[in-house]
Amino acid sequence: MLLAIDAGNTNTVFSIFRDETCVGTWRCATNGKRTADEYAVWLSQLMELQGLKRSDITGSIIATVVPDTRFNLIQLCRRYFDGYPLMIGEEGVDIGTKPLVDKPQEVGADRLVNSFAAHERFGGPLVVIDFGTATTFDVVDSDGNYRGGVIAPGINLSLEALYMAAAALPRVDIKAPPQVIGRDTVSCMQSGVFWGYVAMIEGLVRRIQTEYGEPLKVIATGGLAPLFAEATDTIDHTDGMLTLRGLMLIYRRNRKV
Repeated sequence: MLLAIDAGNTNTVFSIFRDETCVGTWRCATNGKRTADEYAVWLSQLMELQGLKRSDITGSIIATVVPDTRFNLIQLCRRYFDGYPLMIGEEGVDIGTKPLVDKPQEVGADRLVNSFAAHERFGGPLVVIDFGTATTFDVVDSDGNYRGGVIAPGINLSLEALYMAAAALPRVDIKAPPQVIGRDTVSCMQSGVFWGYVAMIEGLVRRIQTEYGEPLKVIATGGLAPLFAEATDTIDHTDGMLTLRGLMLIYRRNRKV
């Protein structure tokens, strides 16, 4: 079985695949100071609850956009899962997509993994919208190559900034208000953030389509993808496992399994 690790800015997700089937997924807050031993205790207990053993793991792969997590995640795989992991971004690792941009080294590992996974499942050309700490829009051509994109503040980040910067505004939950015009402070904030993001999605995708010059499928991933997919016809498909499935496919591609 394969251990796939996706370390994002906010959360780190661990998934175990038996062949191409995910048999367990767990997440923790991303913390560059968490040691390999701490990861191992936490993950081993969760695996045991799922009826899985550390000895069942025969390979591992890591994608991280947080450099501070790299060493301890590698040590986790080496010491507790019996092998050096495949690392997205390391020389010689075939990620199945070419970043055809001005500075390929600056493209986040998760964005390249998403691009490959989305093209494998849905074909191209397409746009992948990932609702994470940042909301990213990534353009993939018909050959599966990464052609660039857009980075915007994530919705949680926007809400937190609004709360922190305005003394009279409370923290609010993310939800789809039934109407755009709010009748109190909370509904006004929820409307501004939610429908504002819907408008951003629709507007950016429309501009990307016009600039690219041909129709693009729109794929959404991340925890909030289903919420926004219900609110706009711009999103064609959602896939909450896109990054992790991409890691599994890249591992199989490189290990020829």
